[in-house]
Amino acid sequence: MTEQVMAAIDGSQFSEGVCDYAAWASLALEAPLTFLHVVDNHPQTAEADLSGNIGLGSREHLLEELSQLDEQRAKVAQEQGRLMLKAALERAVEDGVEAPGSRQRNGTLVETLAELEDEIRLLVVGKRGSSAHQDSEHLGSNLERVVRGQHRPILVVPPAFKRPEKVMIAFDGSNTTRKGVELLARSPLFAGIACHVVIVGAETGDNRSQLDWALATLREAGHEAEGAIRAGEVEETLRAYKEEHDIDLVVMGAYGHSRIRHLLVGSTTTAMLRHASVPVLLLR
Repeated sequence: MTEQVMAAIDGSQFSEGVCDYAAWASLALEAPLTFLHVVDNHPQTAEADLSGNIGLGSREHLLEELSQLDEQRAKVAQEQGRLMLKAALERAVEDGVEAPGSRQRNGTLVETLAELEDEIRLLVVGKRGSSAHQDSEHLGSNLERVVRGQHRPILVVPPAFKRPEKVMIAFDGSNTTRKGVELLARSPLFAGIACHVVIVGAETGDNRSQLDWALATLREAGHEAEGAIRAGEVEETLRAYKEEHDIDLVVMGAYGHSRIRHLLVGSTTTAMLRHASVPVLLLR
């Protein structure tokens, strides 16, 4: 089974960014690109909402009409999805991708991605979906569930595409982030991109040794690489470094073994995603 770049799209403002970053990744990795749209057909109106002082016959009539409305909504949602997929395919071809594919599924995004996980090399998603609140710091609830459930790299992207020229990895010496450094070193996705390695912590011998290993690994692979050890609160320190150095893409572990540990509301990973104005590549 060929692993592919899979891009999950809906009607949100992030869909264009998802399309363009997915096309960029597909071309760089020389991997097939598939767009995915999931139609959630869960009924919008529960039967319990109809309880009250109405006659049985009237109630049955209302239930029948609501059932017909649900069917109509599902058909409209499927047609909207087909149009979105068609537009995404056309956009990817314009970006240079040959023969991108598309899939439309019924169900939930989390369950669908779990079923397709073995086919995914890289998952590209927007920071929020069409049903999420439009506050710039709001994180879609689907995204948190997707990241918890997936064991593939996930690229969480902003609404507009910018070709990455500088990448920063939040490094803590864990197996996940060491694998992340090795991924940066060897992956064609990061060819020609300057790499920054940042450890948030004290200037200790162990941290210096970890940083030296990371920089040597990247430089041996031909990357321009620099790094820093900075004390401070993790998310604030990483964000400050990103802004100082005009970083275009951030790499971090969804789970780590130090202060970057849990993908829960209020954690470093979630905080980075909430405030991110650049793509964030999450590794497991």
